[in-house]
Amino acid sequence: MRREQAEENTNDAAGSESGARRKTLFHGGVLSAFGQRDYKILWSGAFISNIGTWVQSAALLWLVHDVFKSNSLVGAVNMANFLPVLFIVPFVGFFADRYNRRTIILIGQIVMMLGALALGIAASFHTDSKAVILMTVSIIGIAFAFNFPAWQAILPDLVHRSDLMNAIALSSAQWNLARFVGPAIAAVILAVWSATVAFYVNAVSFLFVIAAVLMVRPKYSAVPPPTQSIGRDVLEGWKYVWQRKWMVNLLIALAFVSFFGFSFPVLIPSMSKDVLHRGATTYAIILSLIGLGAAVGAPLVTYLGRRYKEREIIKICMLAFGLLLVAFGLVKVLWISCVLSIGLGLAFLMVGTTSNSVLQGCSDRAMRGRVVSFYIVTFIGFSALGGQFMGYLADARSTQFALTAGGIACTLPAVVLILFPGLIRLAVTPKEPRELEPDVRPTDEPDQDFCEF
Repeated sequence: MRREQAEENTNDAAGSESGARRKTLFHGGVLSAFGQRDYKILWSGAFISNIGTWVQSAALLWLVHDVFKSNSLVGAVNMANFLPVLFIVPFVGFFADRYNRRTIILIGQIVMMLGALALGIAASFHTDSKAVILMTVSIIGIAFAFNFPAWQAILPDLVHRSDLMNAIALSSAQWNLARFVGPAIAAVILAVWSATVAFYVNAVSFLFVIAAVLMVRPKYSAVPPPTQSIGRDVLEGWKYVWQRKWMVNLLIALAFVSFFGFSFPVLIPSMSKDVLHRGATTYAIILSLIGLGAAVGAPLVTYLGRRYKEREIIKICMLAFGLLLVAFGLVKVLWISCVLSIGLGLAFLMVGTTSNSVLQGCSDRAMRGRVVSFYIVTFIGFSALGGQFMGYLADARSTQFALTAGGIACTLPAVVLILFPGLIRLAVTPKEPRELEPDVRPTDEPDQDFCEF
């Protein structure tokens, strides 16, 4: 009897050790979301596609600055790409809640692929004028505006809730790792061929993410289409966020930092050429190092997110980003700029990922697409507007002045949130919330069982 009990205890201990081993990397660790097949497939396809996106983005912004000699036009091209996010996303987030998210993503990816192909054809026949570039980039931006809420909202359908922050962090890391690889490839393409090749490379890269989307099978079906009107759906999303004041406060702070800080990449061509007195290679290196910093930040934000409250991570990293941007604007030494670029990428990733995670983690699934649309507006839409403003400011004063002023502005909301912690006190994802059924519709009353409001 004692021998049997001893063997049973031994087996239990072995099982516990096995469970501990499972909670190391892909099960409960910093790469836990990769333990889910569908997430892994989508991540891989999106990574290849986003490399192409960054190849095109780096080549296009350099081409515009090199040919037209205008920071304002660089900002205008960037704004044309992302401005639709500001005006369209608040009213289309409900699509991600009403209809099949895979279908929305597929349509968006196909339209963006055709836009990249159009840029390549226009460049091949030397018809890439300002008007053609702005119009084509605007169409790509509109497709992106419809696509992105569905993309963000589908992530929780691919992983366990406990892995949500890790899934969002790894998705951000994938985007920023592509930012590291893409500009490096763009530098080679610009040196050996031309921006035209970069546009075709991006068009081909979309085939990988399209194939990945076709392969995944989300755990939940789309929320059944409601009988109420589209207008009521949109207003329902606005009301849902407005009732949660901490969400409003967080989004306002994020919008401020996005406008003055996250828009800084539009000034990197000028920083490389006019301040550091270097060429396309330096431009690509700085962009790549920003992406590298963000990629490093992905496992770090997962590690910190399991030990500290999201609200604390947001406040500290927002302040760090502002201070790093001030330093980046003041220096004229290449190696120091490179080091600061890594820090900027890391802080950028930490603020964006943590904000996105806590907003989604505290939202009902039936409202997630609309909630994430507000995040996208503040994170990307205001960044596009800020890029245009920062471009004008750099032309009127100087690139260094614009970067330094933007960094100082970014520290202000961080200081306010630190001095008045109650503003985002409830920005904490519950550890073990109840799972909502796909067909649950939101009510006017906050769901206290799901998250603190």
